Amino acid sequence: MEVIDINTWKRKQHYDHFKTLKDPYFAVTFPVDVSIAYKKAKAKNVSFFGKYLHDCMKAINDVDELKLRIKDDQVVKFDTINASATLMRSNQTFGFSYIEFDDELDQFLSHLISEKNRIETTGALFPLRNDLMCIHCSAMPWVNFSGHKEPVSGVLDSVPKLAFSKIVKENDGKMMMNVSINVNHALVDGYHIGLFAEKFQHYLNK
Repeated sequence: MEVIDINTWKRKQHYDHFKTLKDPYFAVTFPVDVSIAYKKAKAKNVSFFGKYLHDCMKAINDVDELKLRIKDDQVVKFDTINASATLMRSNQTFGFSYIEFDDELDQFLSHLISEKNRIETTGALFPLRNDLMCIHCSAMPWVNFSGHKEPVSGVLDSVPKLAFSKIVKENDGKMMMNVSINVNHALVDGYHIGLFAEKFQHYLNK
């Protein structure tokens, strides 16, 4: 973990401005082409959700600004960001997971399966580990949404929140999925969301 020196930080004025706002958060929804990722997941007989979540986390970990958090009135940058995804149970309720990131897909999927089993068998809402070294994310494969709003607690939050929509097959055969990302503008700008979108698509295509 690295503590950012706010006084010499190039975003000091932006941080000082946005952190004082009642609502410092902004959200963007953009489409990604998941055609290649879907075919690869099916060919390998692995979870498509796990595949695209892994690609998402690789992109998140490539953008330094998405690794920044506000902790004890300091701005810190974590070395690695993990995934706290909502996972549905067989009774249609959900629990919050904590999936440790790993560069290797197989290991990441192992962590995902472990959390899915824990959530199904315990009925607990919250994970055993709950910290700032993560993103919060949800898949909503029932709705092809074009916009998305996250609930807020009223307490200053710096953890990015993402949502993934239903997949739609277009006339040209492409499989498209909308992605919503909600961030704190004190730490992240539109430019950084653009970087994330590019990197996410890059990994989906690999």
